[in-house]
Amino acid sequence: MTAEFFPRKTVAWKLEEPAPLRQLSLSLPYMALITGVLLRLWRSYVLTHGAPDSWAWVGGTFLIGMVFLFLMVSIHLGNYTLRNWIWRAPSFAILEAGVEILMSLALTTVGLEPLGADRAELSDWLPTSVRTLIWRLVGIMLFVMVLAVVVSIMRRILLVAEQRSSMAVRIQRASQEQEAIVDDADDATQGKGGGT
Repeated sequence: MTAEFFPRKTVAWKLEEPAPLRQLSLSLPYMALITGVLLRLWRSYVLTHGAPDSWAWVGGTFLIGMVFLFLMVSIHLGNYTLRNWIWRAPSFAILEAGVEILMSLALTTVGLEPLGADRAELSDWLPTSVRTLIWRLVGIMLFVMVLAVVVSIMRRILLVAEQRSSMAVRIQRASQEQEAIVDDADDATQGKGGGT
């Protein structure tokens, strides 16, 4: 009997790659790039077409832009755990705003960037850029905080509904223990400060 160095039956490993749209949603730079380009083009279209004196037009188009932005953030963050959201959300906001700022510069350079009823000039670019960055950071961070609360609540509700109450109890105990640790640390800090 000889040992088989080359077995007759082999195990075939099949690597499954995610679908192209899922693969795209996993990439922070690609999602921020697509969102930034489309939002800046949408803004440019909205300000040059339609009825800028109508509150319904302005409000409706602004709402569409914000829904698109938050949808893209949600699609990207939905692939990751809440812990990863801590750095992914601000990174998304900064990258997306950066893409919008670069698009604004390109459109301003060729004379296509609207600023109200007029065209934007290079002197208008920096204040607009700062405003875009601040609004994106604040807007996305507020949205993600609300989304994280909703996701946490829904996760606990689903665990209880699936009769996995032991997991829900463990999560609740862990959060209570973490709060107790924080309270103990605060008490220790106050005790040291009060004695001096």
